Amino acid sequence: MPLLHQVVGVLEELYPLRYAEQWDAPGLIVGDPFDAVHRIAFATDPTLAVVEQAVEKDCDLLICHHPLFFRAVHEVNGYGVHGRIVTMLARAHCALWVGHTNADSAYRGVGQAAADAFGLIRQHPLVPIEDPEAGHEVGLGRVGALPEPVTLRDFSRTVADALPHTEYGIQVAGDPEASVRSVCVLPGSGDSLFDEARGSGADVYVTSDLRHHPAKDALERTRYEAWLRGHGLAVGLGDPHPRPMLINTPHSAIESLWLDYAMEDVPQAVLKATGEEVDRPRQIVVNTDPWAWSLR
Repeated sequence: MPLLHQVVGVLEELYPLRYAEQWDAPGLIVGDPFDAVHRIAFATDPTLAVVEQAVEKDCDLLICHHPLFFRAVHEVNGYGVHGRIVTMLARAHCALWVGHTNADSAYRGVGQAAADAFGLIRQHPLVPIEDPEAGHEVGLGRVGALPEPVTLRDFSRTVADALPHTEYGIQVAGDPEASVRSVCVLPGSGDSLFDEARGSGADVYVTSDLRHHPAKDALERTRYEAWLRGHGLAVGLGDPHPRPMLINTPHSAIESLWLDYAMEDVPQAVLKATGEEVDRPRQIVVNTDPWAWSLR
């Protein structure tokens, strides 16, 4: 069986840590580098319920997208849930490795997985990363085209159908009958990149965690610029129609689409790098979206 440090080396070839945002700290969070790895589990969030399942299934490694720690910590004891998680993992010799913003930008990473799931072709990163070692275009988010134009209503249904079920669902801003051909996708919190999405010329921006004021301001801007274009002023990109329209998705749901690629790519890369096989990977399917029900 491969050792943990060998598998970590493979993971960090697939999802280089140098792609991570400055504030992020992905990589190996828990684990002895000399432990053997036979059984790998994948999940979006390392919640207590997810970790309990990984331990119950005798997994040696849990690979997640979201970090266990987003901020600095000063203790990991049993009085806190994170301390409980670390203790459970360590006692079971189950390592935890996180591919967060580094996996967002990687080839066959989070952004590409979502764009592929929504049917985009001729894709390019929204925010490119220059990496001569990559062999493929890499960077944050994806911009691409649909094979044929569809209405916003129909494209929104494509997005909703591609995502795992949540009670929160998706939210859409725009004329349901507006034509959609070009699409910008940024899985995860996306209201900080409104300008980049607007600059891409995309008809619709698919992302998550859109807050009221940034979303309202972005829509107001696109509508006014469309009005100016309709009156002969060359402002923004495109014809006299507001763009981009918005689709707000549940955060973990859209990012979970990456797991299909990772569960295929990681075992193959481990075998190629080490000559050793791991057991068939398994996805721990736990709905980690915080919203359990909604009223209308």
